[in-house]
Amino acid sequence: MSGGFDARSLAVVVFLGFVAVSLLLCGLAAADQDDPEHFYAGGGAALGPAGSGLAIAGDYISAATLLSTTGSVALAGFDGILFALATVASLVLVMRILAEPMRRKGVFTLGDFLADQLGDPSVRRALGITTLVVLTPLLLVQLATAGRVMASVFGLPDGALTACTVASGALMVCYSAVGGMRGTGYIQILKVAVVLAAVTLLAGLVLARHGWNPSTLFDAARHGSGAGGAYARPGLQFGHTFAGNLDLLGFQLTLVLGAACMPHIMMRLHPMRDSRTVRRATVWASAPVAFLCLGVVVVGLGASALLGRKVLQAADPAGGTALLLVTGALDPGADGPWESLLFAFVACAVFATTLAAVAGITLAAASSLARDFAAKARTRTAVRSDRSSGREILRARLAVVLIGALSVWVSTYTHQRNQQVLLSLSFAASASVLPPVLLYALFRPGFRARGVRWTVYGTLPLIAVLMALSPAVSGSPVALFPDRDFHWFPLQTPGLITIPAGFLLGYLGSRPVRAERPHRADRAAFIAQ
Repeated sequence: MSGGFDARSLAVVVFLGFVAVSLLLCGLAAADQDDPEHFYAGGGAALGPAGSGLAIAGDYISAATLLSTTGSVALAGFDGILFALATVASLVLVMRILAEPMRRKGVFTLGDFLADQLGDPSVRRALGITTLVVLTPLLLVQLATAGRVMASVFGLPDGALTACTVASGALMVCYSAVGGMRGTGYIQILKVAVVLAAVTLLAGLVLARHGWNPSTLFDAARHGSGAGGAYARPGLQFGHTFAGNLDLLGFQLTLVLGAACMPHIMMRLHPMRDSRTVRRATVWASAPVAFLCLGVVVVGLGASALLGRKVLQAADPAGGTALLLVTGALDPGADGPWESLLFAFVACAVFATTLAAVAGITLAAASSLARDFAAKARTRTAVRSDRSSGREILRARLAVVLIGALSVWVSTYTHQRNQQVLLSLSFAASASVLPPVLLYALFRPGFRARGVRWTVYGTLPLIAVLMALSPAVSGSPVALFPDRDFHWFPLQTPGLITIPAGFLLGYLGSRPVRAERPHRADRAAFIAQ
């Protein structure tokens, strides 16, 4: 598996091949994108149950799933395995509980859905703000990762990171603006195939090194971690103190609920045709993600066993490079990364993951910006009879360009910072705001728009304050500002506080007030528009 010229050539060929095929797929999907129904929701209608499920799986498989979870397994052992299980549980949760009631024709964003469900268009802006707060940090992390991986693929120095990030952003804008929902769905399906192949190959090589015996692999990983018996017990990631245990619980809860309600995932649920499609799509979405997470656990254990904690932390204190570093240990004949065909293939798979992820996230953010902040609220009837649909699609594409340009500009300043705080902010906002408003709107009679506004405008500032004063921002070696310490909130993830606060605010805000007129009249007037 060695040979410098072959490795460099393979990396370039695979990289350019993925870009070319994905652009071709977006071009094919763009044939009928002048209609909002096709641009915003063409994926679910055109791909069928298998394609829709695989597209959802592709949206779930992000850089955090590949890189962060692999590093957590390598450095924290059992905690990392719990994170992988939480990812699978989150997907099963959304497909079993939310997928069926979220189906709705003519609904394209969370603002559309809540406005239609509650009969009150005033919730659109609150949901639009939430969507941008949730997706923007996630987009910045994915873009920065794509820039670093592109630089690695082409063997460029660190000074080229900005140019690589700009190039990745340009591809992202093309995918989202041209292909729409259907085009990004095609890219997600292609990504699932590439990533599964790469992770399966790595996991197979790791197991082969340890006689295909998982117990032997785990013992070797525990020895390489230097943590002894603590590697096989929960708590190593955040510490075995009381605060550490609360942090682990809060992180798990945030991961499960936050990933389940991500706006770009919800966007793929609306176009599904019927219950049978949902059931079949559940299998096609859950199986690849479960298989991938199993592979990620094996690769993470292999990284600990073959490299050890010191090597992994020297490259990245959070272990984010473990997936790429283990390729060198599995290809001992290579003199370095660029002498390894295995490294080239895995690096291209990681790039495919990040590029497809940013395309889906950008489309969801731009759709919300174009619709939820529009001056005139739209109903499902208005969508079907709107003669200015071409202008709406143009507005959505301009929103893609705007979000892409701003995200690229900001992400260039995050390359030298620990990006875990951005991921924590994104998942905390998603887990604390979206589950309360969605579950109350779907299953609690009498829930109203005021409850949505209380949840959004009360919980988001609370998350920002607690995150700013947490060890994730200052006071720890892996903090955003490791050389400063102004934290007083003891938990790195505020989910244990903000998730109950979101549900409480939603409940209090939706209680009836005597001075209000009956809510049914407002709903009837909205439906009659």
